[in-house]
Amino acid sequence: MFRNAIYILFVFFLVSCNSSTSTSSVKVSGEMRDVMWKGELQGKVLLDTLNNKKGLYGLGPAEYLRGELLVVDGKSFISTVLTDSTMNVEKKYNVKAPFFVYGNVTDWTKQNLPEYVKNMSDLEDVLNNKAENLTKPFIFKLKGKVKSADIHIQNLPKGSKVSSPKEAHAGQINYKLENEAVELIGFYSTDHKGVFTHHDTNMHIHLITANRDKMGHLDAVEIEEMQLFLPKR
Repeated sequence: MFRNAIYILFVFFLVSCNSSTSTSSVKVSGEMRDVMWKGELQGKVLLDTLNNKKGLYGLGPAEYLRGELLVVDGKSFISTVLTDSTMNVEKKYNVKAPFFVYGNVTDWTKQNLPEYVKNMSDLEDVLNNKAENLTKPFIFKLKGKVKSADIHIQNLPKGSKVSSPKEAHAGQINYKLENEAVELIGFYSTDHKGVFTHHDTNMHIHLITANRDKMGHLDAVEIEEMQLFLPKR
């Protein structure tokens, strides 16, 4: 009986050790579809309450859809609309999100993107292939230069009621970037459509410029030269 007990403990130890194959552990607070379809605009997570900020990455909209949020390696940013051509980017943790996806990664593998990767569709194809060897969902990032990028910041008018994606995006301001050094922070999943990705993609990506003066949700990109970072297994 004693030997059987030792054997069971040994097997349990092996299973436990093999249950995590990545330094990435993705968590979600709230859901995109509850914001878009049910109008749950209030903040469900205060970013300052995320205790482990070492290697912390995360993204989502600001509460009441009045800005965009991004955490890059433990540093939190909020972007808000000033005009249809200018924005304010502030380093701030005392902010809330109606839904927020986040996780911690401290060890990355770095690789150059293939030359054919020029847009978001190409990037998603690469990630679809890489996903076979990674625990999903996972965090990824890219650093380098873009020829152009389209980003937006949610800017819902105060007092608005939301019951559809169209209503949720009322007031959204779009910005065009050209020849910028940037960092893209993204989350990939095949199982979280309507939770933290839209129905037509496995990715949710926010862009921030290298000088940290522009940040928003990435809608389109023309890549010049970038490196891809994936969680080390």
